[in-house]
Amino acid sequence: MLNRAVMFAKQNTPNHLRVRARRVMLEGHNARLRLTVPVSERCDYVNVYHCAVRKTASQWVKSIFSDPIVYRHSGLLTYDPRYYNWRDPRVCPPNRVALSLFFSRKRFDEIPKPARYRAFFVLRDPRDMVVSSYFSTKDSHGPMGDVVEVRKVLRDLPKKEGLLFLIDDLAKKGRFNALRSWVLAPDDEAVRLVKYEDLTGMKQTEEMDRLMRHCGITIPRPELETLLDRYSFSSMSRKKGAGEVSHYRKGEAGDWRNHFDDDIQHAFDAAAGAKLVARLGYQVADSAG
Repeated sequence: MLNRAVMFAKQNTPNHLRVRARRVMLEGHNARLRLTVPVSERCDYVNVYHCAVRKTASQWVKSIFSDPIVYRHSGLLTYDPRYYNWRDPRVCPPNRVALSLFFSRKRFDEIPKPARYRAFFVLRDPRDMVVSSYFSTKDSHGPMGDVVEVRKVLRDLPKKEGLLFLIDDLAKKGRFNALRSWVLAPDDEAVRLVKYEDLTGMKQTEEMDRLMRHCGITIPRPELETLLDRYSFSSMSRKKGAGEVSHYRKGEAGDWRNHFDDDIQHAFDAAAGAKLVARLGYQVADSAG
């Protein structure tokens, strides 16, 4: 009952009120960390930038970096510029982790940054991104941007036609070009590309340890394991109840095979570019199932 009420509120609260509420929650969370969590060691960098495209577990990454364990070993608070109408001229104040920057690489390179910073970009198999976006937009995503309009279209179409529509919509919004911009950029020691599948896979602890160290944050192994267990699928399922976890937590790598046919595959290749999947390091299938 409570989960249904929360979902109803999520779907029907105006976006400006949702943003204001999230800003208040973020500020309250950061204030509690300052007051209650002693910092044992400071991060080596002034800012850390979490860059991504949508449907790459951004909320999960946000939860990880907002946790007291990360604050204890970094002294970095989290900051989402969307909650502040992008008013900071540097995008993010110092001594913060900037969350969920849905930027192309060109835009990221152009923003003012301190001399000492680290960034990471989370990528994902774009075919799985399409499927995740379809179910999220159709069923569960909050009413921001044009979600309401696209949701109406998807609910009026059979799944295949809905996926075809969404592939074209994501291409028009530049999602595939954004992915391409990061993977084709010159190597930069300040920027690490990390796959969603590695962050959520069998070697998650090792991959997260490498990511944290890239960001200048060293977390002892037992605490890192506690952190990851706290935000595991099973833990989130217990908190939210079966069927209430967002789609990316249910999805597995390669789930696109359960939804793509040859027509959808061809439309995807035309919209995203036939070489994008290989450039991102994913296996190219000769045909869909």
